[in-house]
Amino acid sequence: MDIKTLLDYTGQLLEVGRFRDYSPNGLQVEGRSEITTVVTGVSASLALLEKAAEAGADAILVHHGWFWKNDDSRVVGTRHKRLKFLLERDINLIGYHLPLDAHPELGNNAQLARLLGFDIAGWFGEQQIGAYGHVQAPLSLAQLGSNIERELEHRPLIIGDSNQEIRRIAWCSGAAQDYLKLAVELDVDAFLTGEISEHSVHLARESGVAFIAAGHHATERGGIRALGEHLAQRFGLDHQFIDIPNPV
Repeated sequence: MDIKTLLDYTGQLLEVGRFRDYSPNGLQVEGRSEITTVVTGVSASLALLEKAAEAGADAILVHHGWFWKNDDSRVVGTRHKRLKFLLERDINLIGYHLPLDAHPELGNNAQLARLLGFDIAGWFGEQQIGAYGHVQAPLSLAQLGSNIERELEHRPLIIGDSNQEIRRIAWCSGAAQDYLKLAVELDVDAFLTGEISEHSVHLARESGVAFIAAGHHATERGGIRALGEHLAQRFGLDHQFIDIPNPV
């Protein structure tokens, strides 16, 4: 299929125009115009690019692309290596950041809800990226931590009483630790995100809202994988999700 058709469809599907983002959404590096094989992954590292090329990718779709706001714009060092690798192989690089956190079905937070048994009641945050709702069956904080470790294949860092009963929960994938303040206002029992800051510990302890840092990478595998599967089914593309392990 033509890359423009894919980009137009995905841009509309994810409503990219409604987000104020930190990097460009959509095509970031232009490659060949006709595509049959798509590889998805969380971040556009050189390791992912190499694996994708081995898989015969015409296009690579990622959640964390390039050209971030306030980045050094020079094409030197690792940026040169990555860009040279793609251009020499005529492979497209496509990135979707905040739109892929927020999508109500394919997004990272929707996929976390599906994996972990959360029912979504609503969305919160400046751009309505975070989600809140209920666990499908009340459980202890320790049990929830075990479920997260099993489903995300990453041991979470948990601040709170392991015996605390969890019913209401808020979550936002990635580095959304500052959303804890908003979660406290939602009167939830726990807040889940990818990363934690020093000040998060104090607020969690003082508010009584348990804090779960389940891994930036681990909480953001789901959205890009679901998007790739959706596009493959809709357009008859070959799709492979490639996971480059990341402990953060």
